[in-house]
Amino acid sequence: MIDTDVLDSGLGDADDDDFDDTVEIDDPQLPDHRYMDRELSWLAFNRRVLELAEDPRLPVLERANFLAIFASNLDEFFMVRVAGLKRRIMTGLAVPTNVGRAPQDVLADISESAHALQLRHALTWIDQVQPALAEAGIEVVTWDDLSDDERGTLYEYFQTQVFPVLMPLAVDPAHPFPYISGLSLNLAIRIRNAKTGRQEFARLKVPPMLPRFVPVRGAEGGRVRYLPLEQLIAHHLGDLFPGMEILEHHTFRLTRNEDVVIEEDETENLIQALEAELLRRRFGPPIRLEVTDEMDDVTLDLLIQELEVTDQEVYRLPGALDLRGLFDLAKIDRPELHYPPHVPVTATAFQPAEQNGRADLFAAIRKNDVLVHHPYESFTTSVVAFLEQAARDPHVLAIKQTLYRTSGDSPIVQALIDAAERGKQVLALVEVKARFDEAANIVWARKLEKAGVHVVYGLVGLKTHCKLLHVIREEDGALRSYSHIGTGNYNPKTSRLYEDFGLFTCDEQVGRDLTRLFNELSGYAIEKKFKRLLVAPLHLRKGLLRHIETERRHALEGKPAHIRIKVNSMVDEQIIDALYRASQAGVRVDVWVRGICSLKVGIEGVSENITVRSILGRYLEHSRIFAFLNDGDPQVYIGSADMMHRNLDRRVEALVRVVAPAHVKELIDLFDLAMGDETSSWHLEPNGEWLRHSADADGKPLIDLQDRTMAQVQKRRRGRAVR
Repeated sequence: MIDTDVLDSGLGDADDDDFDDTVEIDDPQLPDHRYMDRELSWLAFNRRVLELAEDPRLPVLERANFLAIFASNLDEFFMVRVAGLKRRIMTGLAVPTNVGRAPQDVLADISESAHALQLRHALTWIDQVQPALAEAGIEVVTWDDLSDDERGTLYEYFQTQVFPVLMPLAVDPAHPFPYISGLSLNLAIRIRNAKTGRQEFARLKVPPMLPRFVPVRGAEGGRVRYLPLEQLIAHHLGDLFPGMEILEHHTFRLTRNEDVVIEEDETENLIQALEAELLRRRFGPPIRLEVTDEMDDVTLDLLIQELEVTDQEVYRLPGALDLRGLFDLAKIDRPELHYPPHVPVTATAFQPAEQNGRADLFAAIRKNDVLVHHPYESFTTSVVAFLEQAARDPHVLAIKQTLYRTSGDSPIVQALIDAAERGKQVLALVEVKARFDEAANIVWARKLEKAGVHVVYGLVGLKTHCKLLHVIREEDGALRSYSHIGTGNYNPKTSRLYEDFGLFTCDEQVGRDLTRLFNELSGYAIEKKFKRLLVAPLHLRKGLLRHIETERRHALEGKPAHIRIKVNSMVDEQIIDALYRASQAGVRVDVWVRGICSLKVGIEGVSENITVRSILGRYLEHSRIFAFLNDGDPQVYIGSADMMHRNLDRRVEALVRVVAPAHVKELIDLFDLAMGDETSSWHLEPNGEWLRHSADADGKPLIDLQDRTMAQVQKRRRGRAVR
């Protein structure tokens, strides 16, 4: 799932905004070519998503969902990563690469790998998932599979629900080739005028507001059947072109450059500049053309010429295009074809003392720091409940929060509005440059402003990506700070799908840190040092390098040394090189990465002590954890930062040190379970390939980390209920 927090919304992390200026670092103690290419590593990540769709042990509707996630991830990869690379090549901008190869060669490798992956994706649907769905009573059929009665019923649906919204666009001397919107599904139609014999071309857009898969009525025995919408349209083109002979019709789909580039230093109004750039995004240049493999050469040549794409950018695929439509099929209410349901539990510390009572979250946090693990523990009864209690509490004077991705109808936004309307000081730092959420963020930022919330948009040149919530409460004539620092967005919807941690604390040091940080975010610059926080762009990189160096020195002194890092992406060369040097000194380095990894394992004399694992499953592994053995006094951090240039140098990020021994143990135990050979995961091999380990030598399934975590959280709750 990308997180468009997916090239983080889905299995990815759709936080892939700026093009990373990766550079090769000259270090005579380390070999050249010690990094894997980040773009090819991202494609390897999406291949792991595809392997889940190929796994017959998974419920079939979940396999369909993974096919849709793969398609969505790859769309964003082209719109952002490939588009950014091409833009730099075409405009003559430098495209530094950490693999020592020409950008054109990297682009060619991306194309070769992407072509192979898209073909494998299409065949997985045709040969594996579609037949498995049919066995389960869910059929996706063709027009030829239908009876006359079924065709008649579908024709009525076409006439009443589809035909009125279709807009065929002819191409002739009076009608230039129409604009093709990005990611739209289209029919390319060649027709012959019966009177003149002249051949013409027309484009017909498949209406995106209609269901992609049209139910076929009359199925028996509990079976359901669906016809792709484009097939229904294609078999009634005569109604759209009366008197014309339909010669050819084929589906095609275009991907455009949707990278947003704003020079903040050259604009006086960021919101206006961003709105103008979003308008421009719709007309970005084409970067990929997908066509069905039976498309005739005449039609394809016309599309290539009119759309100005290269042969390398054409993807011929069997079967249906745009398998994002499987998101809808995956929602079919067949519980036995889904993962077993999981209802998040309320964190033990936040459970009310009395049944049907309301928990006092402020009192719970005063007792001890509270670490909450989503989605196993509820976001609604922790983060949302905390903010709602703060909004209505008469003793709360001020609320400050960063918002990177949320939803306009979110209870988070409503709680901030309620607090402002009750006369509290409310500050919302809204990141309007969050990729693909820019327009939505602008809308609800203005909604907050109208309610009296102080809305700021962060620092020029930096994205505010940290996940911070700070509440100031008056207690016995003094002010007390209550803080929440998380690894994921304040988004109730994605919190049910994304794995994240959040720390609640009333520690005075954290409170002072957040007071200073929020003042600087709403002011001009981040300059101060912090006590329990590591903050980018000025201090986080230095702090992590200092901890890595401490482990290296301990190893050289013969002391036990261990580094554990869990991130979405491991790309930054300076961090990687520091891990290499730690490995050379004998430090055990464990890296748990969901997506991109430029680090290589098994380099002789360099990275033999480094182990890299990846886990994908029903939830998107999204939390970031940094743990250092520190000679028996573990230093453990959680937060929002990945090991990428943009996170360390061009974003405001924050990690908080976890100090409660029970919380430190919980995080390290989770990490060790994930890295264990008894747990199902992908292993990064010395040759750069990712090898899936999901069963032991006897074929017995290995531990599913997410299932095990669910069971452990439920066990903790039952234990408290018994007490």
